[in-house]
Amino acid sequence: MSLKTILFLATAAVAAQALTINGLADKPAMGWNTWNKYAETIDEGLIRRTADALVSSGLASAGYVYVNLDDTWQGPRDPMTKRITADPQRFPSGMKALGEYIHSKGLKFGIYSSAGTKTCAGREGSLNYESQDAASYAEWGVDYLKYDNCFNEGQSGTLEKSFARYKKMSDALKATGRPIYYSMCNWGEDLPWLWANTIAQSWRTTGDIGLSWEAPSPYCPCNTTGCMPAGAHCSVMNILDKSAKLDAYGGPNKGWNDLDMLEVGNGGMNTREQLSHFMLWAALKSPLILGNDVTSMTPEDKRILMAREIIAVNQDALGVPAKLVVDNNRVTQIYAGPVVGGTVAVLLNRSDKPIDITAQWTQLGLSADATVAVRDIFARKDLGSFTGSFTAKALQPHGALMITLK
Repeated sequence: MSLKTILFLATAAVAAQALTINGLADKPAMGWNTWNKYAETIDEGLIRRTADALVSSGLASAGYVYVNLDDTWQGPRDPMTKRITADPQRFPSGMKALGEYIHSKGLKFGIYSSAGTKTCAGREGSLNYESQDAASYAEWGVDYLKYDNCFNEGQSGTLEKSFARYKKMSDALKATGRPIYYSMCNWGEDLPWLWANTIAQSWRTTGDIGLSWEAPSPYCPCNTTGCMPAGAHCSVMNILDKSAKLDAYGGPNKGWNDLDMLEVGNGGMNTREQLSHFMLWAALKSPLILGNDVTSMTPEDKRILMAREIIAVNQDALGVPAKLVVDNNRVTQIYAGPVVGGTVAVLLNRSDKPIDITAQWTQLGLSADATVAVRDIFARKDLGSFTGSFTAKALQPHGALMITLK
């Protein structure tokens, strides 16, 4: 690491207190985003129906309050003012009216752009138009910005370059005076967990998630933390492995490692895998952003996504991400961390056969002779009091057990 980079990081660490403004980073964000399910096929009707469904289904009361438009909402820039406009065919009422509808439901309004000349779908990007776009977002009542990394004109490749590019939008958002959650989506390029907490509330750690538990994808070619190209269609396990050792960088007054949007309810994984996916994202304190059709959910999908005790771990006041404390060659793993009043642990079977997994108290930071009450928080069932260790018997393939110890 060069002296220039060391000085840059030292300066960034001092500036990290900027995150505390408006309490936007107290807890990981929860909400819904259009991309995973709908990609480029979004319109005003979809957003209004989704807002309605978030409320009527109980998802909003469970904490999912952001309604986030991803790519392709944009129309052209006004030739005189250079202000961004909404696609007139897809969003004829405009963004301000849409935001007002979302707010009328007690929800929050999120929007998308890219720190490039174009978005990933080829619409107008915000590079060199940060002030104009931030002003428009504030006028429309926007509460959340997902800011992507496409068409960045080569302004990446070092920590300093990426920081400077993303800081422009951070400064522009702050200048509006409106609290807007800033979700950096630079795919883990240039190690954002080292510096993004000075300018954003969360930062993506990897390339885009795909509909797969562990299948490799040619579009997601790398497998190590911070590797490039980050790619897309990355499996749940690929993202987990790249993010597992970043726990120290997340937390209140720090910001959050964003493992990307949830794929629960979109197929590609069985119910057990989707539950494990949800448990892991919650325990690692990733933002919980739904990516499914919330107007039509199966009972199983709804049960996973509304598992209130798992959500409570994600939203726990301590805000400490679970860390990887046991790794048996990626066959079995244990992730654990403190929560208010105790400890949470996720016992994970990554193999293709049932396995017993034992958590020793010393591995979880507890005294070897401690006697604690163990609770299965998905089943909402007390499992009893145990001394020294706990064993999950015959944990099923790709399954996880999430427990609290108090």
